[in-house]
Amino acid sequence: MNLPLMSLLRCPRCRRPLDAERDPTDRLNCRSCGTSFPIERGVPRLAGETYSASFGRQWNRYDVARPDEDEATFRIKTGVDPRDLAGRLVLDAGCGGGRYARLLGQHGARVLGVDLSSAVDKAAELCASFPEVAIVQGDLLDLPVAEEAFDLVYSIGVLHHTPDPRRAFAQIARRVKPGGRLAVWLYRRNTPPQEWLNSGLRAVSTRLPAPVLEPICAGLGALGSIPVVNRTFNKLANFSNHPDWTLRVCDNFDWYAPRYQSHHTPAELRRWFEEEGFADIQELLPAKTGRLYDWAYRHDLIIGSGVNFFGVRH
Repeated sequence: MNLPLMSLLRCPRCRRPLDAERDPTDRLNCRSCGTSFPIERGVPRLAGETYSASFGRQWNRYDVARPDEDEATFRIKTGVDPRDLAGRLVLDAGCGGGRYARLLGQHGARVLGVDLSSAVDKAAELCASFPEVAIVQGDLLDLPVAEEAFDLVYSIGVLHHTPDPRRAFAQIARRVKPGGRLAVWLYRRNTPPQEWLNSGLRAVSTRLPAPVLEPICAGLGALGSIPVVNRTFNKLANFSNHPDWTLRVCDNFDWYAPRYQSHHTPAELRRWFEEEGFADIQELLPAKTGRLYDWAYRHDLIIGSGVNFFGVRH
């Protein structure tokens, strides 16, 4: 295991450093409070999977890593070119299946990926050939990582799936070192009728067993392949129109399965950055453009679109 990256871990109980002086193989130990944490399949387990179970199933079931698309998405949603991160220390807050952690590892960044779900197993497998990437199972609401340590912290589509997105934001913000950068992407709040309909649908879908919900998501994936339908009706109820079938089905499961899903406004996310002491705060706009799309985006009509900002820590 990468000992310098492991030295950034903190005990979730007492916040003290964990023992990483020697190469750990089975457990990490806290010398202060005596708590011991297992290492399974190369991943330190500093928290157990709780509200995030759907993501463990999702990222272990669907192979969604697409190198070219992942690089473009990362650049758009962080405002950072991955090639500029060689040698930099980066925290992937909510790494899921590890596609962005792998991307940065390929470009020479030193990456610590943290996720609560069992998707860490997929992430560890995906990043196994990059010794400067380490994956940890931990809770963003009580992040077991050193504060003010990272050149870049990013969270793409994760915080809105926690019970308390504001607290999770504060946790990851405190891990950015002075002069470092934070980038966050959250779901955008849509119009009241869209929000009401989505809440009603998810009140049903989140209660369905995964073997029942997945065929429904596949059916929505079929709708997403139909011209006109996939660009009109998905403004009423969300379903993916991604050109890749696997990603369409995965996107649909990602929307309808998670227990928690919150939506936010640009003003709200900007305020969070300000309250946590960030400056040079800038909104990152989607890559897609066009007169109709821009109008719909400005009027909060595009379900699944995001609010996206970055800032620099004082």
